[in-house]
Amino acid sequence: MKHLHSGKVRDLYETDDGLLLMVASDRMSAFDYILEPEIPDKGAILTQMSLWWFDQLKDVVPNHVVAPGDEPRSVLCRPLKMVQVECVARGYLAGGGLNEYRADGTVSGVRLPEGLEDGSRLPEPIFTPSTKAPQGQHDEPMSYEQVVAEVGAEVAAELRRVTLAVYTRGAEIARERGIILADTKIELGWDADGVLTLGDEVLTPDSSRFWPADEWKPGRSQPSFDKQFVRDWLLSPESGWDKSSGNPPPRLPDHVVERTRQRYLEAYERVTGSPFSG
Repeated sequence: MKHLHSGKVRDLYETDDGLLLMVASDRMSAFDYILEPEIPDKGAILTQMSLWWFDQLKDVVPNHVVAPGDEPRSVLCRPLKMVQVECVARGYLAGGGLNEYRADGTVSGVRLPEGLEDGSRLPEPIFTPSTKAPQGQHDEPMSYEQVVAEVGAEVAAELRRVTLAVYTRGAEIARERGIILADTKIELGWDADGVLTLGDEVLTPDSSRFWPADEWKPGRSQPSFDKQFVRDWLLSPESGWDKSSGNPPPRLPDHVVERTRQRYLEAYERVTGSPFSG
């Protein structure tokens, strides 16, 4: 197979018949850095969880999956021409959305009510797209009008519709399992027939915020089953890292690696209702 690309987490290969083999590594990224060491089983968890979600969402939007790969970290896919917009849906206020709101009361140009806090539920889910920055650079928030200027009104409307539909279905299923899906990022592209198609990964701890519903309390950072645990540790005094220094983050200690692995495992098992078998 021909190696095409290596991203922060995934490696992409082209097969002899023109399909793509996507392999999820155990690499962990945060704040646009690839961290060390890797998180054991992370790639397999992401791949198996995405395959489960693709099946749950197949009546919402077509996906790129042809078949699971020969090992748990891989999946055989149809190639897509990816949309150059990061499609994000938020049902709760957290992360970059919270920072935007605190600055001017909006998220990606969407005006929100006053008085919201860290973790507040939004009146309704919103589409909050961002740019697709090259690796090592930051994605920047986009207003809906900027998306229209980038891809046209018809495509922009479809990106928003599909993104909110994926979030809504995902949030309903997660809620049944005692989990709040606070937000999620999806990747969309055009297949060979010009059909808008869901690609990459979907509704994993790398691309979404999962919170235990019984511990949700607005006004603070929420307990989570996702990579927010790693972000929080990097920003804590324990890590000793100054994010603004320009220096790379420190190596993750063993206890952070193991607790991160356990959070990813719990996300998989609580959402799918099945034990992780690797």
